[in-house]
Amino acid sequence: MTDTVEASRAPLTHVPLSTTPLPHLDTSIQPWPGDHLVVGGHLVHVRRTPGPDGATAVYVHGLGGSATNWTDLAAQLAGHVRGHAPDLPGFGRSEPVDGYDFSLAAHARVVASFVAGLDAGPVHLLGNSMGGAISMIVAATRPDLVRTLTLISPAVPDLRPSLRRVSDPRLPFAMLPVVGPRLRARLALVTPAERTRQMLRLCFAEPDIVPAHRIAQSDAEYAERSTQPWAGHALGRSTVELIRAWLAPRRRSLWVLAPRITAPTLVVWGTEDRLVSVRKAPRVARLLPRARLLVLPRTGHVAQMERPVTVARAVLGMWEAVAAGTW
Repeated sequence: MTDTVEASRAPLTHVPLSTTPLPHLDTSIQPWPGDHLVVGGHLVHVRRTPGPDGATAVYVHGLGGSATNWTDLAAQLAGHVRGHAPDLPGFGRSEPVDGYDFSLAAHARVVASFVAGLDAGPVHLLGNSMGGAISMIVAATRPDLVRTLTLISPAVPDLRPSLRRVSDPRLPFAMLPVVGPRLRARLALVTPAERTRQMLRLCFAEPDIVPAHRIAQSDAEYAERSTQPWAGHALGRSTVELIRAWLAPRRRSLWVLAPRITAPTLVVWGTEDRLVSVRKAPRVARLLPRARLLVLPRTGHVAQMERPVTVARAVLGMWEAVAAGTW
């Protein structure tokens, strides 16, 4: 994979890319090993990346994703931080407790509890998509837990009506009262391999560059999810709650929350993001008091998966600039 960078002339886009040597990108590595622990009553599965003492990174995945979304980026940063990638309740291998409402606020409370439980002091918090919105809430409400913040295509309000924004054109109608049950039954018959291909078409600008073994790993993960009785409900409810957050009154909007975030912040966006328009990127970066924006060409919604080397250099560049007092 080739990583390239594009930035406009606006000052907020001056992102220093670290020149510190990084590991060779080895996309053949398997997802990092994980274990379970109790967080807020949930049995949360966490994948952990070894690293030096003194610095900790926490990676928060997006809607429909899991901790495995961070495999390559965590490997790039492992020489600088210890990494922790939790599966949010209802996703990956984390079973939600009964009555969990899957709202952004509920997910944020779980992430905050997890970070506090690490007893590692403020962490470098990284979030993608819905995980980015969740990370914004954590940074705004628990600034004591966040050392720096990295937002990769955060799921800020974007209400453009378009079937190009869903993996399957039947999905928007699956929650309707009359046709919904029949459509959900049909969607349940989609094979793990087709779900992977839907995800690649939706989230990557260049899906053809994804290695075959990564596709096989995704197929296996979707097959595992098909056996989990909670997975479909978690995805459906989290989707509804995300849209509900986008429709929230201004006083509770993510746009109002952003200026309250005091942590140094890196915002990363792909020009070919179909899920959350790159047109939202300058507004996000300008609302965050200490943010800079990196826009990547030929990149979709999951830059940490599609361009892990460039994202790692930008993240490490932020960390170095913060340490030097120049961010």
